[in-house]
Amino acid sequence: MRLATWNVNSIRARVDRIVDFAVRESVDVLAMQEIKCKAEQFPFERFEEAGYEVQAHGFSQWNGVAIASRAPIEGLRTAFPGMPGFAKGHEGPDAPQEARALGARIDGVEVWSLYVPNGRALGDPHYDYKLHWLAALEQYTRDALAAEPRLPLALVGDFNIAPTDADNGDPAVVPGFSTHVSPPEREAFSALQSAGLTDVVRPLVPSGYTYWDYKRLKFPRNEGMRIDFILGSAGLAEKVTGAQIHRNERKGELPSDHVPVVVDLDLKPPVEEDDDRPMIFG
Repeated sequence: MRLATWNVNSIRARVDRIVDFAVRESVDVLAMQEIKCKAEQFPFERFEEAGYEVQAHGFSQWNGVAIASRAPIEGLRTAFPGMPGFAKGHEGPDAPQEARALGARIDGVEVWSLYVPNGRALGDPHYDYKLHWLAALEQYTRDALAAEPRLPLALVGDFNIAPTDADNGDPAVVPGFSTHVSPPEREAFSALQSAGLTDVVRPLVPSGYTYWDYKRLKFPRNEGMRIDFILGSAGLAEKVTGAQIHRNERKGELPSDHVPVVVDLDLKPPVEEDDDRPMIFG
């Protein structure tokens, strides 16, 4: 399986480019974030013509997630247990959920397309929401892997966190003053790893950014951030055979401000060696 994640920053504005990439790179499963449309507005036909089934989850022109797959999409979920909601001026546990998570089983792999809240600014209610959202995701990860320790689990998407200083090349994003690099956010990312997940791309692609702001020539200056990840359980990490960050997708006409992150998975079961040793009878 070739699994990719991409914050597409409006699927309707970039559908041809996105489908062309998926076909050209032989992507089997593409998780998308920031589709920015209602589910019924998603351009399903263009993907279906290319051989993909698509499931989309979106409420408006903001947020939204989707999964496109050449294999059947099963067990669809639009939230993980405990996922908090958010609305401006609305406090409490009954805040409406946003379209930020879509999970499914595909060829035995549990895939979640995730668009982690941005946080907006330190001290903003959205920042607290982001931390609560990540804490709930951590708890779900722990519970899922406790119930099924060998589960190939892939949490993929835009995490809106640069977990180390090496992941931040934007001089405008300053630790202590900016979201994405604050200690609580980085601790939340580390907690996901402590829950049983690994950044399965970093060992194979140790450097490189996945996002560059459209403003102030950030891309030509390579003042980007690494905030898009494929986090995998041990049951998934052992199947990874390759990884790529497609930097060139930030170039050309109407690019997203993010680029695709891709991993290759060998899902074939291990071959058991024949045991032709003589049997010993007591």
